[in-house]
Amino acid sequence: MTQGCEGCRSGTELDFNFSMAFQPIYDTAAERVWGYEALIRGTAGEGAYEILSRVGDDQRYRFDQACRVKAIELAALLFPTGSDVQLSINFMPNAVYEPAACLRATLAAARTHRFPQASIMFEFTEAEEIADTGHLTKIITEYRRQGFITAIDDFGAGYAGLGLLADFQPDLVKIDMKLIRGVDTSRARQAIVAAILHIARELDITILAEGIETEAEFTTLRAAGIRLFQGYYFARPAFEALPPISAGSADAVRPARRAAG
Repeated sequence: MTQGCEGCRSGTELDFNFSMAFQPIYDTAAERVWGYEALIRGTAGEGAYEILSRVGDDQRYRFDQACRVKAIELAALLFPTGSDVQLSINFMPNAVYEPAACLRATLAAARTHRFPQASIMFEFTEAEEIADTGHLTKIITEYRRQGFITAIDDFGAGYAGLGLLADFQPDLVKIDMKLIRGVDTSRARQAIVAAILHIARELDITILAEGIETEAEFTTLRAAGIRLFQGYYFARPAFEALPPISAGSADAVRPARRAAG
């Protein structure tokens, strides 16, 4: 066992409890929920910041593992039986020292709760500075070998940007809300999104637009060729529950499909 994995095993126990909220990812082409992202919350619904601020450096390994298990446990209870809906779990690359070993708890939770591995997506945020991109590549390679989907979150607002795509290609990229906000009136944002979409097509990467708040943002990005969306326009996160897609956003999708058909 490596020194890092020893840290995972002997790190300080968590002295707090937490749970998850779920926010849908909507596939506008299929007119259905594609998946749900599990978002950290306190046991009384407190926001993620209140929980993350309590995680010390010597606890992040245990916390990362506990988040995976909690997300799978709740998803197994909430997701429709036999569905192919994806569960998106955030992970901390700097808390993973030996990819295969650090997946043991995840795999055990999936078996225990009979949750399909192929329905799990692991995403890491570009906002987290990656000390060793070679190690990150090993993590992604192992996760793919196990059948998981891989994704970059907050793309366009973090440390690495296009450098991450040069080093390795995830299955999915989530465009950060800072590029999304006001995209309907910003030529610069529209040009940047178009460039990201072009690169994604060349590398066979799926694009997801997150942080959608208005119909104008949605229709602009849908017209650009994006089909996966996430944000308050579709649904706010629900604590330990699966929120319905808002009627307004669902109605905005259907006319475009009928016109295309």
